[in-house]
Amino acid sequence: MKSHFQFSNKQRSGIFLLVILIIIAQCIYAFVDFSKEVKITNENELEEFRLELDSLRLIEIENKKPKIYPFNPNYITDYKGYTLGLSNEEIDRLHKFRGTNKWVNSAKEFQNITKVSDSLLATISPYFKFPDWVTNPKPKSNYVNSYSNNNTSKSYAQKLDLNKASSIQLQKVYGVGEKLSERIINYRNKFKGGFISDVEMAEIWGLSPEVIERIKNDFTVKTPRKITRFNLNTASRDELVTIQYIDYEIANNIIEERTLRDGFKSLEELTKVEDFPVKKIDIIKLYLHL
Repeated sequence: MKSHFQFSNKQRSGIFLLVILIIIAQCIYAFVDFSKEVKITNENELEEFRLELDSLRLIEIENKKPKIYPFNPNYITDYKGYTLGLSNEEIDRLHKFRGTNKWVNSAKEFQNITKVSDSLLATISPYFKFPDWVTNPKPKSNYVNSYSNNNTSKSYAQKLDLNKASSIQLQKVYGVGEKLSERIINYRNKFKGGFISDVEMAEIWGLSPEVIERIKNDFTVKTPRKITRFNLNTASRDELVTIQYIDYEIANNIIEERTLRDGFKSLEELTKVEDFPVKKIDIIKLYLHL
């Protein structure tokens, strides 16, 4: 150990100098303030920057909120009603009213049926969207003409061909405006040859059963488009899937039910098939026979 602590004069001087430098450095670190004050050169620019940040935050908050698009209150589902803030009782009242085949035609009528509060009605009613023939009914004077709705039932010969009717002719029916007539013609033009039968009008969005009946009083399909009809009791799966609203799963279910029943006795028995689209049976029946 003695050899480790024997130094020459130069080494002692160097150690002494190093100690002095360490002490000076510690004093500077302890007593000198190295922090610098950040001076704001332009308060206006900083305030503008803060306002811009706040506006971006508000925009982000608004973007995260669920958006409500215009909708027809007659078709509110349980989930839609829940997101709008309706209680289960209020939704049930609406569904019960619609179950009687009646329609809500105004925000006030919606409140009378559902019993929603004034505050909730004020929040959701701006998004209500009713058909044009409800919000903008035509004057009665425009309805009384050779093609208008009336109480007299026309014969087949007196009716116009729905596959040849123009937009102007369709608009003469009470309840059919410019948009509905355009939808009827657009649906007709989707298929080469137009409509097969009057029942296809139920496929057009916005046409209520009452309006369809008025149209059928003045129009009918006289030149139906040509289609292939299949025997329900002999059709193969590949033939069945060519029919609207029937996919491979439903086609397999039809064949299984057909085998169990030893053949169908009527087209209405299709409603007993698992997963069969019962609401579309009138359209499906156009492609089938026994």
